[in-house]
Amino acid sequence: MALSDGTYRFGPPTGRLLIKTSRAGPGRRAGHDLTIEATRWSGTAVVVARDPGKSSVTVSVETGSLAVREGTGGVKPLTDTDKAEIKRTLEREGVLHTAQHPTIAFRSTSITGTLGSFQITGDLTIKGRSHPVTVDGGSDGDGMVCGRATVAQSAWGIKPYSAFLGALRVADDVRIEYAVTELEPLPGPGRGSEQP
Repeated sequence: MALSDGTYRFGPPTGRLLIKTSRAGPGRRAGHDLTIEATRWSGTAVVVARDPGKSSVTVSVETGSLAVREGTGGVKPLTDTDKAEIKRTLEREGVLHTAQHPTIAFRSTSITGTLGSFQITGDLTIKGRSHPVTVDGGSDGDGMVCGRATVAQSAWGIKPYSAFLGALRVADDVRIEYAVTELEPLPGPGRGSEQP
């Protein structure tokens, strides 16, 4: 489906949202680089192809839906028990505090570029704190959209995990990657035709 002006919805099962962490500290060989997936999330995009600055994007992620998919590196493989413990750690007060903050939200404030290559700047809200983030992305014009952003956990009051008296710790910067293979058009004005 070729992208035209209009409003689209996206999320699972035709979209994936991944968070990738890396290790730091002198004991980093003992830990794992993690790939964590948000399993419950949704987004809405308003596309104005001739004037991307009039386009907009919003995304909402359920913090309790984060699941560890993969751990690379380390002195031993990541077990299912390890993955469950990491999930419990993510939900704790010092990290995402999911009981009090059940959602992470992103709302664009500006979009530049073209459908093929664009930058979305917006406010990312985690644990009640909002900071600007720039997301790089692109589309093949047929509904496939993907991109990435890097964020520093500490800016949102998240203390990166550490062990062995800090000798092993998760790096402050984490990489967010998304890929959407299908955008679902929503009914409304501008559907299928360019807006002036």
